[in-house]
Amino acid sequence: MGIIVNLDVMLAKRKMSSQELAEKVGITPTNLSILKTNKAKAIRFSTLEKICEILECKPGDILDYIE
Repeated sequence: MGIIVNLDVMLAKRKMSSQELAEKVGITPTNLSILKTNKAKAIRFSTLEKICEILECKPGDILDYIE
């Protein structure tokens, strides 16, 4: 199956909307949606770093690997 993005879980824990996160990270809501629905082929480390900074989490909190 591969890498799974659990961004919805962290957004719920932080009581933040996708729109708010997209604005703070500086990406479009469409690109954030692609990431959330596991349709993204890649993510820039700078984007991942900014998401983690804003959500106060580590990459392992939003990324998971399933065989």
